Amino acid sequence: MSPSLTRHAGPPSTDRPAPTGRPLRRPRATAWLILLLTLVGLGAAFALGPRDATTTKATGTGLPASSQSARVAEILKGFPSGAAAPAIVVFSTTDGSPLTDAQRAVIDRRATPLGTLGLAPEAATPRLVDGKVATVAVLLPTAAGDAANTAAIDRIRSTATQDLPAPLRAEVTGGPAFRADIGKVFAGADTDLLIATASVVTVLLLLTYRSPILWLVPLLVVGAGDRVAGILVGVLAPHAGVQVDASAAGILSVLVFGAGTDYALLLVSRYRDELHLTDDRFTAMARAWRGTAPAVLASGTTVVLSLLTLLAAELTGNRGLGFAGAVGILTAMLFGLVVLPAALVLPGRRIFWPLVPQVGDPVTADRRGPWSRIGRTVAGRPGRVAVGGTAVLLLLASGALGITTGLAQADSFRRTPEAVLGQRTLAAVQPAGTADPLTLLSTTTAADQVATAARQVPGVAAVTPAGRTEHWARADVVLDAAPGTAASDHAVEQLRRTVAEVPGADALVGGATAEAYDTARANAHDTRVVVPLVLAIVLVVLIALLRALVAPLLLVATVVASYFAALGASWTIFRTVYDFPALDTNVPLLSFLFLVALGVDYNIFLIARTREDTVAGHDTRTAVLRALASTGGVITSAGILLAAVFAVLGVLPLITLTQIGVIVGIGVLLDTLLVRTVLVPALVLLTGRRFWWPGRPEGAGPDVRSRSA
Repeated sequence: MSPSLTRHAGPPSTDRPAPTGRPLRRPRATAWLILLLTLVGLGAAFALGPRDATTTKATGTGLPASSQSARVAEILKGFPSGAAAPAIVVFSTTDGSPLTDAQRAVIDRRATPLGTLGLAPEAATPRLVDGKVATVAVLLPTAAGDAANTAAIDRIRSTATQDLPAPLRAEVTGGPAFRADIGKVFAGADTDLLIATASVVTVLLLLTYRSPILWLVPLLVVGAGDRVAGILVGVLAPHAGVQVDASAAGILSVLVFGAGTDYALLLVSRYRDELHLTDDRFTAMARAWRGTAPAVLASGTTVVLSLLTLLAAELTGNRGLGFAGAVGILTAMLFGLVVLPAALVLPGRRIFWPLVPQVGDPVTADRRGPWSRIGRTVAGRPGRVAVGGTAVLLLLASGALGITTGLAQADSFRRTPEAVLGQRTLAAVQPAGTADPLTLLSTTTAADQVATAARQVPGVAAVTPAGRTEHWARADVVLDAAPGTAASDHAVEQLRRTVAEVPGADALVGGATAEAYDTARANAHDTRVVVPLVLAIVLVVLIALLRALVAPLLLVATVVASYFAALGASWTIFRTVYDFPALDTNVPLLSFLFLVALGVDYNIFLIARTREDTVAGHDTRTAVLRALASTGGVITSAGILLAAVFAVLGVLPLITLTQIGVIVGIGVLLDTLLVRTVLVPALVLLTGRRFWWPGRPEGAGPDVRSRSA
């Protein structure tokens, strides 16, 4: 709703001048027009746009073409069998006993139909390991899409297990099997996340508004915004040259619902206050819009620009997430500042029933509520409060001192899939890297020298020739360590360094295990690039909004401190409650991005209101206490809601998303309940008017005392 949707000025607030500007004559018609255009736009989007935000079926992180893993995958396309990876069928007994002759005969007969499901039927020859396990390798193309790969693994599993006599069992593992199991994690993920997120938002809105009607309006508006955001991302992402996978599409809904509901809570709270000051709902909404829009635009711009920094990342998954998230936040801002005001103002005061605001009732800042009491407590001893709040953050942050990153492939799931079970069965009788060997490429003339050098590398269990072309020779390298572990990463690094020293070999090391190593290195690069950019963006936006230097520096420092506190507290929880062995490599970066970008929102809401009251004539001390009283309830509700929405990521059985949800949820609660409530007001009280340096908002507006005398 535009601020010009006013019929008459109405009685002004007691602490700011009446709004000026040329009013519209038909505000009701304008509101109806906005809603009508929104419905028409929604219908067109659903009819003509894509189904959702997902633009790629791949679930990988998407390495740059310059990485060794990507170069190996490209070269393998020129081999007769193309780029292929083995799905390994692991036969064993449920009681761990040696395989009998009869059981081995069953496995031999089963190998033939299994071989027909792969690229090279002759490769599906049973191999006995330690008398207890037999393996059959089925070669599958790595270039196949997720759906085709999953279908192939399902056929292999069905063929392998059909009518097996007990206690014989079959488990399918290897790179393609892991890829299929990860893909199944995201099957239906959008729907599950949407239902869970909408349910959480519904419950919290009902508790916040205590109205059987009001909660429905922001929920419908934000829900419509979420669907539009998904369609826009699906349309725009290909033109922007980015790929959006299923995980990014799921996080998109979380961002839109979280940010959109925050904006709605802020607007509704301000609108309710204005209804206490005027009997005209259009005037009240115009004033509420003018008071809310700058903070929403500043916070939304901060998040959008922060997310767009991911476009500088190496990993295509990170770039897709940044683009999708930025579009989602822009959509949430549009629906929150245009569609929501129109939807709120048309029903009138009845929408708040049974707690209908009446003209003459005190506004939130003038009530003796809990946030007013908290403000007076902080004002009594701001120095002690600041020291105590800082000490709490430092104590929590100390939990991050022993943090480790890098999840092994087998530790990526909260519920153990068959690919992990098969890998464990195989690892009990042979090197753990057997299920997912590395691919070693070199020139044909240097192939023997490269293989000899590779066998000398610590951690390499076996090097086996696996075909050649006119220029390239291929070998499979089995490591002692399981894929994705620190030992595996070290072996990959050492292997690459060793084979690179062979003259004229042009040696390259790829495969799924090497891809995990390259992904970790790319994530480290992205972190080094993105983190400084995000901090610079947040600082610049705060400087532009507050027209100050001291305030932005203090606010950025508190947000960064709350991030490390959230990281430390979460790591303690992961180790003691979840028993996670490590953080996934991209969790620190994405958690930092979401926490700093979203966490600064609450400081913006508080300090923007403080500056507004300061310009209106209050001194800085009074202004921050009034702002705390005015925004305390709504920001607390918004923070709890956003934390709960991110916790919904735990619906998916992938540890990465669970870790992001927990870290962001704890960080948002810290920002809401400690930093914004206690620490920031204490810092404002301690610095006084120096908080605004070099600006002077205390002298920028009329003196409240002289106007009220």
